[in-house]
Amino acid sequence: MKTSLKNQYAQANQVLIGIVSAVFGYNLYQAIVHPEKSHLLLSILLLGITYYMCKEYGYKTAKETEEK
Repeated sequence: MKTSLKNQYAQANQVLIGIVSAVFGYNLYQAIVHPEKSHLLLSILLLGITYYMCKEYGYKTAKETEEK
């Protein structure tokens, strides 16, 4: 039980990475096609926060860590 709770943020980080990737991709598209409508700076800030969260809390589940 203790090892399964070791990295409880792994699934949340995977969802966060997916959402941030979609938002960043959309804003990058907006920056290329319609530069006046893009919020690229906010997307880069969100990307930095996501990187920090994944680095701080990890992005692999306890099972994946034990297998390697």
